[in-house]
Amino acid sequence: MRLHTREWGTGDRLAVLVHGIMTDHRTWHELAPVLTGRGYRVLAVDLRGHGASARGAYAPALFAEDLLDTLPRHPELALGHSLGALALALAVEELAPARAVYSEPAWRLSGSEGGLDPAFFTLFKRSPDLLTSFSRPRDGTRTGTQSAPGGDTRAGTRTDTRTDTEAGTRTGTQAGTRIDTGAGTEVSTALSSAADRRLSVERQALDAWDENTALALSAHRLVDHTPKRAVVPSLVQVSDPSTLVSAQGRAELVRRGFEVRTVPDAPHAIHRDRFDAFVASLSGWL
Repeated sequence: MRLHTREWGTGDRLAVLVHGIMTDHRTWHELAPVLTGRGYRVLAVDLRGHGASARGAYAPALFAEDLLDTLPRHPELALGHSLGALALALAVEELAPARAVYSEPAWRLSGSEGGLDPAFFTLFKRSPDLLTSFSRPRDGTRTGTQSAPGGDTRAGTRTDTRTDTEAGTRTGTQAGTRIDTGAGTEVSTALSSAADRRLSVERQALDAWDENTALALSAHRLVDHTPKRAVVPSLVQVSDPSTLVSAQGRAELVRRGFEVRTVPDAPHAIHRDRFDAFVASLSGWL
């Protein structure tokens, strides 16, 4: 199946982006200008059952086949999140990117402890307000455990990226900034407006999503799709805590030739809720 795609930029290098379940190409609206600013032409797909792509049967192998039917071979960068990382891993050998990035890969659909069921995500379709409760504060809007538009007027940013290396060492940097502008109302209003716009885009993507993808993936939840080796230079980006990649799993990925970087205090959709930390953890891979 040829997928609907969105293209940004006209650079000489090609980056391809593959979203996770329930969303579509719009999830990359912040990353796209970062990449085009680095000389990339960016192609983002809508997986089957998502966005403007067609519906059909759903299975991990079919998501991967669609990528191969749609995307040019040998892109400079291929990046997939969650379900998109699963599809990318199954297609990567033939797609043959120069570099691959797997952000919070759903290689075990049941999670690292085996307790997840993709069918759970159908609840979001029935109750879109759950998107708000499952969204974490953005960089610069750290107000608690949930997004709270119009909340704390003291904006702060934090970057703390840990790298697991083959030698088992860890390096980390942390920077904290507290901004007291004296214009808290204006800052709060701007953050609230940005959060409202983001939630509106996410709900549009949710409306366009076929929940049968989640029901079909439930049948594959006990299959371990973790790659046996990194067939191209590959980064695995993991949130902390992560329900998909355990500490033991990270060590095993390093053994299989992957670089693993952990973003502490990050939710599953790192690029959505901790964008600055997301980009920082991709240093050297973009």
